[in-house]
Amino acid sequence: MSAAGHDPPPSATGPSATADQLRARAAILQAVRAWFVANGYLEVQPPTIVASPAMEEHLEAVRVGDLGFLHTSPEFALKKVLATGLGRIYAMTPCFRLEEHGPHHSLEFTMLEWYRTGAGTTELMDEVEDLVGAAADAVGRPRPRFHRRSVADLLSPELAPDDWFFRWVDVVEPTLTAPTIVHGYPPWQAALARVRDGVADRFEVYLGGLELANAFAEELRASELEARWEAVSAARRAAGRPPHPVDEAFLQAVDRMPRCAGIALGFDRLVMALTGTKHIRAVQVR
Repeated sequence: MSAAGHDPPPSATGPSATADQLRARAAILQAVRAWFVANGYLEVQPPTIVASPAMEEHLEAVRVGDLGFLHTSPEFALKKVLATGLGRIYAMTPCFRLEEHGPHHSLEFTMLEWYRTGAGTTELMDEVEDLVGAAADAVGRPRPRFHRRSVADLLSPELAPDDWFFRWVDVVEPTLTAPTIVHGYPPWQAALARVRDGVADRFEVYLGGLELANAFAEELRASELEARWEAVSAARRAAGRPPHPVDEAFLQAVDRMPRCAGIALGFDRLVMALTGTKHIRAVQVR
């Protein structure tokens, strides 16, 4: 119990970071920022309080009174920046999500997200491998050698969505212990990615047994994203959850965005994977 007589929130439980773990985190952070400078990226500082926090069906945000929500990722803000004409941007920012607790989850965590115009998912795969390699160099670890595998090689795309999802989480993901990039997801898992030839043009990165990053070749039709948003809102209502407000400025920005790809990487998990840490709180400052 806390001094006030209440149990601490789940995000506050877990081991504390040691001085060595914080030194490693700082070294990785410095290496990551140096990588972006060397590759021509501009750092952007997105707002933390936003009018709409997400489009995902199962993602819950922290409400801030009548002001809005704490952002769950900088995605919407960064895409508005892409629409202004900047071609290579990134953000390193705290993000907040409810109902995500445990050794690999925290209510507050650090997200690294970047976007590159004129690029697709293949180019981002190359970039994330090089970036993770630079981070590994910073703490004296061998550069991971990633294997690239299609979803169809791991699980039948013919399964019904619910069955596919549970088998993926319970059966497939536990086997992804080697550094792996998984690509070619079912179209119903497109989220904000484009669908090409019946496949969602996106990939996920696994390192140290952790889901590390999620990348999209971005869907550039606002009308398509608006339809997906309506479907997500209907699913949330059916589950008894309020729909996320529509970010009209984001949808307007999408129609002005050039061809691009983007990726969101859990920075705390990157530190965990490269230092062999088993609990996310052990690489965070409380």
